[in-house]
Amino acid sequence: MTKLIHTGSVIVDQVLRIDRLPESGGDIVATDSYSTAGGAMNSLLAAARDGMDVLYCGLVGTGMNASVIAQALEAAGIRESYERQTDADNGYCVALVEDSAERTFITSIGVEGRFGLEHLEAIDVQPDDIVYVSGYSLATPENADGLAAWLPQIPQTTTVFVDPSPLVTELPVEAFAPLLARCNILSTNEREAAAILAARGVDNSENLDPETVARLLSDVVSEGSWVVVRNGEEATRVCCNDGSGDVHVIPTYPQIPVDTNGCGDVHAGVLLAGLSQGLGIEAAVDRANAAAAIKATRSGPDSAPTTAEIDAFLSAAS
Repeated sequence: MTKLIHTGSVIVDQVLRIDRLPESGGDIVATDSYSTAGGAMNSLLAAARDGMDVLYCGLVGTGMNASVIAQALEAAGIRESYERQTDADNGYCVALVEDSAERTFITSIGVEGRFGLEHLEAIDVQPDDIVYVSGYSLATPENADGLAAWLPQIPQTTTVFVDPSPLVTELPVEAFAPLLARCNILSTNEREAAAILAARGVDNSENLDPETVARLLSDVVSEGSWVVVRNGEEATRVCCNDGSGDVHVIPTYPQIPVDTNGCGDVHAGVLLAGLSQGLGIEAAVDRANAAAAIKATRSGPDSAPTTAEIDAFLSAAS
């Protein structure tokens, strides 16, 4: 059975709902707030709830944040790879969610940043597994160097899924090279796609039409690999680096958004669950679009849809 091997980091999300971002040096009062296990947890939970066997390979420490993470993983039935680290706590992310559903993030790294080559080499990767790699893992040298050394070692038939994360605009483009060289599926939003193209000398990439963005982005990955470009409620574009230049346009399911925090992660988890169950990439993306639409209508933690909810949504939409 194909399993998802997630090398990203589960941290604690401290979510603050606000009507708008304050100006620099300003101060506003949040209209709501909550704390929950986030980061990799969102995609792990989405994949697990859609029937995929998942394995979390990040580090869990000791402390207030680590306790939240450990409880969430146990409640979801998600297996861990390593014993708890006893000398440090996990990190957290402050997520500012505006009334428009736009999100802004500030992250503090904890024990998960120590994840390195020795941990990666201990993972039992099978040829038909799917490995999830997050751009957030490039924020520390241990993570980045470990991934660069480990990815070429895993079986060539293992699917590598790369989520560049919002940090693609903050980290040097060279840091992403080992991920892009090995990835089979690159999944980005339109902002991340534009940043990757701009770093490779494509002028005014943010002003290009979505089909052109997907087509150009496919040149970034190796031959035979796919790119998936999400664009909010606009259609998702899918393109393979196969020389054809064909871009598949997969409609989304627009909703009145309540909270878009985690929608991209839910999309990723359900996309991979679909692939593990034998769906082609277009059908898997359609299912992921539906799951992200459901998530957008929900606020708070633990809001990834189940298989039954996705099936019912797609049935009603057909």
